[in-house]
Amino acid sequence: MSVAVPPTPAALPGATIAGIAAAPKTPSAVALRYFEAGAERTLTYAQVADRVDAIARGLLALGVEPGDRVGILATTRYEWTLADLAILAIGAAVVPIYQTNSPEECQYVIEHSGMKVLFCEDPAQVEKIAQVRGQCPDLARLVLFEGRAEDDDVLTLGQLVSRGQDIPTESVRTRTAAVTPDAVATIVYTSGTTGPPKGCVLTHGNIRADLAMVAKRMPQDGHEVYFVFLPLAHVLTRVVQFMAMTAGAQLVYWKRDPTTLLDEIAAARPTHLPSVPRLFEKIYTAATAKVAEAGGLKEQIFARSVAAGRAVVEAERAGRPVTGVMRARQRVADKLVLHKVRELFGGRIEVCITGAAPIEPDVMNFFWAAGVPVLEGYGMTETSAVATLNTIEEHRLGTVGKPLPGMELKIADDGEVLMRGPNIFHGYWRNEEATAKDLQDGWLHSGDLGEIDADGYLKITGRKKDLIITSSGKNIAPANIESAIRQHRWVSQAVVFGDRRPYLTALITLDPDEAPALAQLAGVPGAPIERLAENLEVRAEIQKVIDAANLRFARIEQVKKFVILPRDLSQEHNELTPTLKVKRNVVYAQHAAVFDGLYEEV
Repeated sequence: MSVAVPPTPAALPGATIAGIAAAPKTPSAVALRYFEAGAERTLTYAQVADRVDAIARGLLALGVEPGDRVGILATTRYEWTLADLAILAIGAAVVPIYQTNSPEECQYVIEHSGMKVLFCEDPAQVEKIAQVRGQCPDLARLVLFEGRAEDDDVLTLGQLVSRGQDIPTESVRTRTAAVTPDAVATIVYTSGTTGPPKGCVLTHGNIRADLAMVAKRMPQDGHEVYFVFLPLAHVLTRVVQFMAMTAGAQLVYWKRDPTTLLDEIAAARPTHLPSVPRLFEKIYTAATAKVAEAGGLKEQIFARSVAAGRAVVEAERAGRPVTGVMRARQRVADKLVLHKVRELFGGRIEVCITGAAPIEPDVMNFFWAAGVPVLEGYGMTETSAVATLNTIEEHRLGTVGKPLPGMELKIADDGEVLMRGPNIFHGYWRNEEATAKDLQDGWLHSGDLGEIDADGYLKITGRKKDLIITSSGKNIAPANIESAIRQHRWVSQAVVFGDRRPYLTALITLDPDEAPALAQLAGVPGAPIERLAENLEVRAEIQKVIDAANLRFARIEQVKKFVILPRDLSQEHNELTPTLKVKRNVVYAQHAAVFDGLYEEV
């Protein structure tokens, strides 16, 4: 089955993103909010334009030419955005590097892209690059966002700006005007769960088309406040950034302290929150766990309140009338419970966007019932971020929405999702073989398995390379099974195994944030995770989690045995990508003996 939507006029060739900062829609409006030296600071759109221009002139003074690759190695911060816009303004290509990458991983991206200049967050990142600098012959300069420059070929951001003072602003404008839709805007190296990363080439036309297509599905008028905490090295966060700048909206940057994330979201009072399923899962499990522990009347009030909110939402979703009694119950529920959920997001949240992994319908329904619409979307780096999207007006839980205007979708004979449209990438940098494999006759072969229902909603059912084929020949996609297990408060990660085996098994890791409560329940208060992993009471609790998840799947898809790892999966152990996706093959290889042990006869 396929779904095709006629191209939208806004996605026609001609526009680029090179001048996004140069002619702000609302010069006096606040564009960026961030924390520095313990205080919140702001930049208006006019100030952003000035700073972007100053950085762009500095890059011209360094000799950066159109098409040159310029990298950014830093956490999500306002300087990332300024550097990004400045590089684009002079027709160079932005190459993001995840701040968590090892020196060797950084070297690969720098060397493979032929990077000329690299913005680094601080001296620690400079030191990381120093370890591999000898293998990066094209890299001429490093620029620091913060800290002192100790070497001659390292400049602070202020020094870079000083170098460009004699370069006229008109030189930047000339460069911006010369950028064409076919010019390379960015080369994004996919984090990759297997093998070395591939450099995905996105043009100005690709990104501008995606922005126009998203705007058709989810219009922006400039009142929006986006809280950004996901890596800017990831293409979705950058498209959100461009979308906000185009509309004249606000971007609020996280302080980068994991312990204060939820507090900062509440304080920022965003209207829009792009996130990943894990954030919503943790809020959901924390909320439900607290009332479960309280028990009694409090638990009953909570359950009835959520049910009252959900009844109204489901009636509206199905087009059924909402009775006066239902509205009255919803108002009481909101006063007692539901408004507290919205307050976790600052009280004025309009929409949350999630993707990258499945999210349980129970979690989605909980937030919708509380007046926090969580919408699933789908896309890849190769689609310039967004390909399909649910909206408040048109959404279906369990799906990732309908294709954006201008996108074509179809399902191949083997179940693979194929996509075509103006936002589809132009190929992989210096990798013709991979390009030919993934891009055929204009169709992107996503590697994802999916279904399109009669109304055009796409459901992702798994990943081709993740399919488990049991010894009986049954094909099983593990993602939804893992999601069902991970929904529980005690669980951080679940990795299902069973290729060429008679049944499925799972490696479970415990949630560090919930470990103290789990230790208390198990009768070993204060015990570290290593001890909890061996505790029989803890094992019994996890068995309950597995049993509950198994009820939702056919017998062949049920997990028969499991093991608890004495630590969480991590990037440090190379088990997670920078976007926190599990590197399944790495986990399988590193813990092969553990999985093998689950198939030994007792």
